[in-house]
Amino acid sequence: MSCYEIEALRLGLMNVLGTEDDHARQHAKAELEGHMTGPIEALANAETLSAIERHLDAALVDLEEEIARTDSDSPEYDYMRGRLVAVRDAERAVSRITAQGESVLDGLGEAHDVLHEAFPVDE
Repeated sequence: MSCYEIEALRLGLMNVLGTEDDHARQHAKAELEGHMTGPIEALANAETLSAIERHLDAALVDLEEEIARTDSDSPEYDYMRGRLVAVRDAERAVSRITAQGESVLDGLGEAHDVLHEAFPVDE
């Protein structure tokens, strides 16, 4: 059993960050073999943080539905619930990355404005 959501998220983040680590990509793709459909495929192929957030949310919905259909006596049930906790934690981490990126953009905008205030340009 694998944590498809986490591996797909890793691939999506590698896309966004421009990661060139072919070994890590191949490992994640191998883990996802036969499961590259729906939100998992979209998450693995995401190229923006907003796309990652959207597809990760859809993957979480699918995982929650899968857990709801699984008998609590099933040997896979506890692992699936653990997967849910890990994916929710990953969702919060992606939200933090997005918020930090937006904060950096805001800071750069403010620095740009201050620079122009200190050194006005005649046009």
